[in-house]
Amino acid sequence: MKKLHAWLAVIMLIVGLGLVAPSAATAAPYCGISWGSLAKTSSATTYGHLTNVRAGKHACFDRLVFDIKGKRSGYVVSYDQVYTEGKGDRVHLRGTDLRIIVKAPAYSNGKATYNPRNKSNIVNVKDFRTFRQVAWAGSFEGQTTIGLGVRARLPFRAFTLNGPGSQSRLVIDVAHRW
Repeated sequence: MKKLHAWLAVIMLIVGLGLVAPSAATAAPYCGISWGSLAKTSSATTYGHLTNVRAGKHACFDRLVFDIKGKRSGYVVSYDQVYTEGKGDRVHLRGTDLRIIVKAPAYSNGKATYNPRNKSNIVNVKDFRTFRQVAWAGSFEGQTTIGLGVRARLPFRAFTLNGPGSQSRLVIDVAHRW
């Protein structure tokens, strides 16, 4: 009888723990990230132009930064195929395609303000956890398109920052995992 009571107590303890343990749906998001993977857009306009693209590693995400000479720029960032500006050729990326359209040209007064030498790898992301490739898709009629190859369709965010001075930055963060 004591064995039966002991087994019932163990079973009730296991069942009880299952009732109070958080389910996957209610568990805290990874690193506090709750961004999602749907398209992010801003209709802000600028008379500025793109001057640089750079990347950085963080504990919970990889970051891509666009330096713009001028105030905040509009953007469209979405998981979608990437095509070159003007001509419309498909840009094939390593990993999942994240298309970034920056509403700022990479030229000013007919001269290039940003013209990467290696169009298929404009930023070295070799040892990044999430980024696989950053490719140039061109600049045409006041906007610039960049293809970002990522490991999988992961949560991301896009936002702009003012400064330094009269410059601004478009920032794209892609989480390492859900």
